[in-house]
Amino acid sequence: MKKQRKIDKKRRRQAKTNYNKRLILLKGKFPRLVIRKTNRYIILQIIESKHAKDKVLYSVNTKELLKLEWPEERKGSLKSISAAYLGGLLLGKKAKQLKEKIILDTGLIPNTKGSRIYAAVKGLADSGIEIDYNEKIMPSKERIQGEHIKLDIKPIIDKIGVKVKDIKEVNNSKELKEVEKQ
Repeated sequence: MKKQRKIDKKRRRQAKTNYNKRLILLKGKFPRLVIRKTNRYIILQIIESKHAKDKVLYSVNTKELLKLEWPEERKGSLKSISAAYLGGLLLGKKAKQLKEKIILDTGLIPNTKGSRIYAAVKGLADSGIEIDYNEKIMPSKERIQGEHIKLDIKPIIDKIGVKVKDIKEVNNSKELKEVEKQ
């Protein structure tokens, strides 16, 4: 008799789903920040799961940055670190009434220090959404601001309308509360 081999699920064979990781995220009971990279854009979504069914609460595509004065000659860089950061800010503005903490769902994208994923997380956190992250893995301030590609993102941040606070300068939580009161 031949020994039968267990066949993996279809989405696992296609390298689309890590079922062990998904099960852990679903048990978390928190909304998830899902970040997906395409060949041209970055898609950011806040998804809520109820009874193993996903519902998209808020969604942003970095293609929307073209409407917010992203330079037309830089249309090919809508998946850059700066675009990911601005996408996170835009998603944070859309989801500002969300009161729950959010957890990060990277899917099958590898965790790399200073990557676009963490630039999007930094943008979401800077917009005021509560998400846990480690400052050591975030991209440098120069890369987020687009200095490496000679791009000024300040007008786009102003157009988005989110007040960005540089939390690195504020060391104490008491000082942070005083800054927010002013």
